[in-house]
Amino acid sequence: MRRRTFIATAAAALAAPRVHGQATAARTLRIVPQANLTSLDPVWTTATITRTHSYLVYDTILGVDAKFQVKSQLADGWQIEDDGRTYIFTLRDGQRFHNGEPVLARDCVASIKRWWARDGFGQEVAKRHDSIEALDDRRFRIRLKRPFSHLLAALAKPNASPCFVMPESVASTSPDQQITSWIGSGPYRFLRDEWVPGSRAAYARFEGYVPRQEEPDWTAGAKRANAERMEWHIISDPATAGAALQSGEVDFWEIPLHDLLPVLRRNRSIVVENRDTIGTVGMLRLNHLHPPFDNPEIRRALLLAINQEDYLKAVVGDHPDMFKTSYSYWTLGGPMHTEAGADALKVRSVEKAREALVKAGYGGERVVQLHASDFPTIAAQSLVTADLLRRLGMNLDFVAADWGTVVQRRASREPIERGGWNVFHTTWAGPDWMDPAAAVGMRTNGPNAWFGWPTSEKIEALREQWFDAPNLAEQKRIATEIQVEAFRVVPHVPLGHFLSPSAWRSNVTGVLRSPVVLFYNMGKSA
Repeated sequence: MRRRTFIATAAAALAAPRVHGQATAARTLRIVPQANLTSLDPVWTTATITRTHSYLVYDTILGVDAKFQVKSQLADGWQIEDDGRTYIFTLRDGQRFHNGEPVLARDCVASIKRWWARDGFGQEVAKRHDSIEALDDRRFRIRLKRPFSHLLAALAKPNASPCFVMPESVASTSPDQQITSWIGSGPYRFLRDEWVPGSRAAYARFEGYVPRQEEPDWTAGAKRANAERMEWHIISDPATAGAALQSGEVDFWEIPLHDLLPVLRRNRSIVVENRDTIGTVGMLRLNHLHPPFDNPEIRRALLLAINQEDYLKAVVGDHPDMFKTSYSYWTLGGPMHTEAGADALKVRSVEKAREALVKAGYGGERVVQLHASDFPTIAAQSLVTADLLRRLGMNLDFVAADWGTVVQRRASREPIERGGWNVFHTTWAGPDWMDPAAAVGMRTNGPNAWFGWPTSEKIEALREQWFDAPNLAEQKRIATEIQVEAFRVVPHVPLGHFLSPSAWRSNVTGVLRSPVVLFYNMGKSA
């Protein structure tokens, strides 16, 4: 493949590219993120790239450290009163939004309300709350109908859709519409005028941000803007991204193609490490609204043909130390992990799956598969599914697009004749599937569920019981029941866990080890 330089790539995409001098480049951190950034609203979408963007631009009321302990972040602290039914939060002094306005309690209240309208964990807080109100500029109060021990964990959670704080005027936007203003109070300002979807996004240090004094630890502690400027360069071709990293034209590559890791490791100017030791979770999501996967027997028939190793090897190649099969809906190594109910997923037989499809009445209906061609780990798994569906005799319509387009289209509930879809692949951070509170994809509340919109009153009832469980043993028992039922409902197909190392130039400093991608704290030495 003929090497295209990073500068040429940017120039081809930008009508009027900015040129930075050598001094500016030394203060600029240039990153190749995992995917194209198309949505800037962390409430409207659960896309990981949007969450990564949001941790730069917004702050959270609470954070969580590597021990899964909830810590103050934008908050200075909190009080619990009335036998656990009342929580009063006090904000830190001196916090400001990027437009210079102070961060007030009413901004937090509005942000929480918008967040809990869509987030699965947030919805649990919403239906248990009695009132939420600002007491003054620095304090707000949440009153609950009855004690809910998971409240702090909900506000602190880093997975899927964290509760980011926006100005009240922005947070007043309907949660079903995307925001059109991107003013935050985080360590970096988003430079809207430089954003070119498919090419580049840029951020500048927010001089008004006051970091906490503690050392950074996952999403808790100090959020330092060590780089004066940050640029995300969307380079969809792995060979081009690898060449740019080796030549020093970019500084950090979030998810290199696994096949290129040996080459990168041989370069003494490049560090290749796992930022996340928990691992990434693969998923094949099914649309329950339209044929053929509106039929639960057809969904269960598909399970019989799945071979997780095919998917995992497609991503990481012949590196058995970098993947593990996991016949579970819960994170491998997590407290809820179990293989109960997973017998169908262990069959691994195309022939038996074909027989089951015939018995289930599959009649050759078209299957629209959304394929993210510019997202290497997702694309690799997607190609395995395309081959499998063809071998099963399904009428496949393989629709290739960039990840940003997939993120937009997967929100459509229209039938396939009007732009809808049947299946797509995605990946998640390990903590996103740690338990029923975290796993937004396990919601089965129909029209209010995550994309795919599965329905199961039994799973929803068990989920309610899980939140009210008195101890870990009872939580494990209920999570096992949820999984057994999930393998009957099949909201999606779990595809195991794999590691996704990052690669960066040796002069990059402050790379945080976390299962959530965090770019703050990173900088460059001379």
